[in-house]
Amino acid sequence: MLRNIYSFGEQKEFNMIPAPRYTRLKGHKYQINGFEALKLASFYGANGAGKSNLIRSLDFLQDIVVKGDIPSPMKLKRMKHFHSSEEPMVLGVEFINNDIPYIYAVEIGNLSVLKEELYTSGLGKREDTLVYERTTAKEGKTVLRLSEKFQNSVEGRVLKGILENNLIKQNKTCLKILSELDNPLLQDTTNAYQWFEQKLKIITPKVRSGGLAQRLDTDAEFHRYAEQIVCSFSVGIKKLQTVTKSIEEFFGDDNKADMETLLNRLSKSPGMVLSLINSEGEELTVVEESGKVVVKQLKTEHTTKEGDSVMFDLSEESDGSRRLMDYLPALKDLITKDVTYFIDEIERSIHPLLIKEIIGKFSADDNTKGQLIFTTHESNLLDQEILRQDEIWFVEKDLTESSDIYSLCDFKEHNTKDIRKGYLSGRYGSIPFLANLKDLNWNAYDFRK
Repeated sequence: MLRNIYSFGEQKEFNMIPAPRYTRLKGHKYQINGFEALKLASFYGANGAGKSNLIRSLDFLQDIVVKGDIPSPMKLKRMKHFHSSEEPMVLGVEFINNDIPYIYAVEIGNLSVLKEELYTSGLGKREDTLVYERTTAKEGKTVLRLSEKFQNSVEGRVLKGILENNLIKQNKTCLKILSELDNPLLQDTTNAYQWFEQKLKIITPKVRSGGLAQRLDTDAEFHRYAEQIVCSFSVGIKKLQTVTKSIEEFFGDDNKADMETLLNRLSKSPGMVLSLINSEGEELTVVEESGKVVVKQLKTEHTTKEGDSVMFDLSEESDGSRRLMDYLPALKDLITKDVTYFIDEIERSIHPLLIKEIIGKFSADDNTKGQLIFTTHESNLLDQEILRQDEIWFVEKDLTESSDIYSLCDFKEHNTKDIRKGYLSGRYGSIPFLANLKDLNWNAYDFRK
């Protein structure tokens, strides 16, 4: 659920609840304590319709929850929908972690968090149960409402006063603060925060897979899986290798300042794995192992026509090959873990047949555990053998230039319908409006003058 952020004006909602009348691809439904959820969702729309803004909005929500801070008033003003710049921004998400369903929502004004709440969800079958509700009064004072059991205890009343008067600030979200308190009555805040921090994964076109070299080097099972997948892509890569050097050897005498900066960061957070991008766009991993700080770099192995092995830097691989490797942790996690991945422009730099094969394989695997939600322009994925109709969504600008979200289920198509053909012909909207381009007289412009 989102309102008044980026290109979204009025409140819009998207869900992963299966349509009751749709019975095909039953392996796409997860059963969680009697509740059903879909494992896939796709978003289609013209350039500028708002697909990426949907992902950006969720990325923003995750950021302010995990870090606990909201941006400056100037940045918030730029983020708000241009029709309602003075109205509050509202974001909310319903999710399940460790078999417990939650509803988290936040309302943000120009200077503060106006309202923030966490409930255990009744999933429409029973009433939602309060975990906490926080509001900010006009004078900036925090008012906190917690469960009745918490507030009736002596410790709870004392802790509530400390939270309201000292710990919770108007320009900060408070889920992180509450999750760090050692109180059994606040266990739900810890569980909910863990979902935002560990189980919600967002990949944008510019994001690289963090710590890939480290995971390949330390997780033998993942290394075998990744190598098998990459070789099956037929991009010429035969093996994946991690080259490890001491930090002193890697940086040498000419970059001691950069080295000292990294060493200082690691000393403040022991056990931390640092990822950085070098000038060639390659990811490097810096980590402490056996008392030494090392730098790990991913290399790829190819074979010449004579049968000799030759090592490539990642920067020497094509954009498509690099993008595929960025997806390796996601592909493995989606099969084996209870995680939710949002990927913006999933087909970027990847051949249409290859991305269809990847999504098709995930679609056909009945043993997956994660959820995959992605935006795309790739019409080849509009195949009812890969996606259910309730897994296909569209984003389109309305007459007020606000983004709208709607499902293919709204059109009640038969399961034998050619969805791709219908989409490209404009049956469902969400395609570019080409009238102006068709009327454009190219010959009227002489660019040589």
